[in-house]
Amino acid sequence: MATNTVNIQPLGDRVLVKTISVEEEVKGGIIIPDSAKEKPTTAEVLALGTGKKDGEDYAFSVKVGDKVIISKYGGTQVKYEDEEYTILREDDILGIIG
Repeated sequence: MATNTVNIQPLGDRVLVKTISVEEEVKGGIIIPDSAKEKPTTAEVLALGTGKKDGEDYAFSVKVGDKVIISKYGGTQVKYEDEEYTILREDDILGIIG
């Protein structure tokens, strides 16, 4: 997935991500409906916030373009120009892939 240019700038220690679709696996001929599937937890970082201001500038542990694992229920879903994004705190990012 290529890094997109999005006109959304997160604030503070927040990060803008777009979830990465996981290929549907069909086992034994059973198709699981979308409503029963777990929310994907893999995402790509599209933009970083301005950083925390606790007397010093905040250095993010992730950078734009990183593939990350995010908390399943963290963040706020945002729809912008027919695309869905998530804005979450960096604390809701569990790890960097690769």
